[in-house]
Amino acid sequence: MVKIFKYLTKNEWLLVFFSLVFIVAQVWLDLRLPDYMAEITTKLQMEGSSLSELLIPGGYMLLCAVGSMIASIIVGYFAAKVAAGLAKRLRAMVFDKTLSFSMEEINGFSTASLITRSTNDVTQIQTVVAMGLQVIIKAPILAVWAIVKIADQNWQWTASTGGAVAALIVMLSVIIIFALPKFQRIQRLTDNLNLVTRENLTGLRVVRAYNAAPYQEAKFEQANTELTKTNLFANRLMAMIGPGMTFIMSGLSVAIYWIGAYLINAAAVPDRITLFSNMVVFSSYAMQVVMAFMMVSMIFIMMPRASISAKRIMEVLNTQSQIVDGHQTAGESGVVGQVEFRNVSFKYPDAEEPVLRNISFTARKGETVAFIGATGSGKTSIINLIPRFYDTTEGEVLVDGVNVKSYTQAALHNKIGYVPQRAVLFSGTVASNVSYGDNGSAGASEELVETAVGIAQGSEFVEKMDGQYEGLISQGGANVSGGQKQRLSIARAIYRRPEIYIFDDSFSALDYKTDRILRSALKKETDQATTLIVAQRIGTIKDADRIIVLENGEIVGNGTHEELMDSCSTYQEIAYSQLSKEELVHG
Repeated sequence: MVKIFKYLTKNEWLLVFFSLVFIVAQVWLDLRLPDYMAEITTKLQMEGSSLSELLIPGGYMLLCAVGSMIASIIVGYFAAKVAAGLAKRLRAMVFDKTLSFSMEEINGFSTASLITRSTNDVTQIQTVVAMGLQVIIKAPILAVWAIVKIADQNWQWTASTGGAVAALIVMLSVIIIFALPKFQRIQRLTDNLNLVTRENLTGLRVVRAYNAAPYQEAKFEQANTELTKTNLFANRLMAMIGPGMTFIMSGLSVAIYWIGAYLINAAAVPDRITLFSNMVVFSSYAMQVVMAFMMVSMIFIMMPRASISAKRIMEVLNTQSQIVDGHQTAGESGVVGQVEFRNVSFKYPDAEEPVLRNISFTARKGETVAFIGATGSGKTSIINLIPRFYDTTEGEVLVDGVNVKSYTQAALHNKIGYVPQRAVLFSGTVASNVSYGDNGSAGASEELVETAVGIAQGSEFVEKMDGQYEGLISQGGANVSGGQKQRLSIARAIYRRPEIYIFDDSFSALDYKTDRILRSALKKETDQATTLIVAQRIGTIKDADRIIVLENGEIVGNGTHEELMDSCSTYQEIAYSQLSKEELVHG
């Protein structure tokens, strides 16, 4: 938890210092009250005391109470400002760190866990910092100051106060020892609940199509019940603190007054007034000591979860991404749009066998190179190595003659127009989705947006939308069809005007007619760029300049459609399974 404080700014540390000053003032004012109370008590027991003599100490008591309240408000304001500033910074840092992660780190934490860490965990820290500045700093100052005030009083009263504090410490220690492991478990179970919920919502169509709602409900119920039981156990333990504190404070009051009654009864008459006054003052100070420990107990209620949350956030912030930025921003002079694989092998993290073995090929400017093969043959894995979603296990991937590891990621990604296998749209408008991201010198141009959408064969449906190119796209593109999402995703890559186009099975949701028209329009647009296509359909790639056939992570065929039909049995099997001999010959 302490490590989190290194992210406080200088101004926030200054606010912490001012909070300390006002807390000291507040404690001083709080501890002045019993002195005035003793003065009033003494005067009340003296014969001949008038009401006017009580007004002055009473007025001072009122001033102390008001001053303490003002100081408390100021401390609360500073604490809230520091806590909110720290929480804002932590959320931004976790978000930025997550953006820098490769797919290896993302999968290692899980998306659900990263969401929990940037929301729930940060909120836990914000709450404990806001309370902590008001309580953790004040409690020891109040306790020590009050103990000093009563140190020279009657030893019986001091012993009773010490016994109450000892009982309080034992109670808190036992509760925390049993509660801390449960709070650790709560955060993991919260991650799991988020995972189940997210999985259910994103797969809602499949759940309904297969009548799997009862199964999903049972799965959610199990995760929810497990979290609820753990929460109940931990919170029931914490709930014992309140009654325990009340019992100890009440017991201490009884002890002080019982001892006081015994001492007053045994004392000489002239000393009884002094003893009674001392008992009232001691009782007030003793309550302040116990109150200080009670404030600490409030932090103990929140500290275990906040400590776990801080640890989880630090895990994210301290995780080093496996994808490290290089320094180059440009390729070799005179080399544009070239992609080369040199003896590349690749194995996913924690996998036993590599998914790619000794892959070598070169795609040059103006060429269209396609990849085809059975499911699991490594097509998408090849594509993922170019923008460095993963790094090679062996060998090199070069773009424009330079190893992709030598580029800054921003420079590398600016060379690429990437269309993923699963089309992704963001909440916003058609235009904001097409012109999404850092598009170099292209800027946001209405004309370029319309051109890109036209080439992607999306003009017809976009112009029928309310607002047309300013038409709203809901989160995840839920208000457009799968084919429409793919076309807008393709338009996004076209708008970018990159050196290298990567289409990862990006035409699968299109009908054959649209597929053919789109590829024809795309060929004119990309004739000066390198195009890499992953596809399942022969019809999508048969006109490519070169087709690379993959099987079990190895290249088993490399050539044109005609060449492969003569020489590659794997390609022939795929072709004949999809098209007739006449279609293959006449296209």
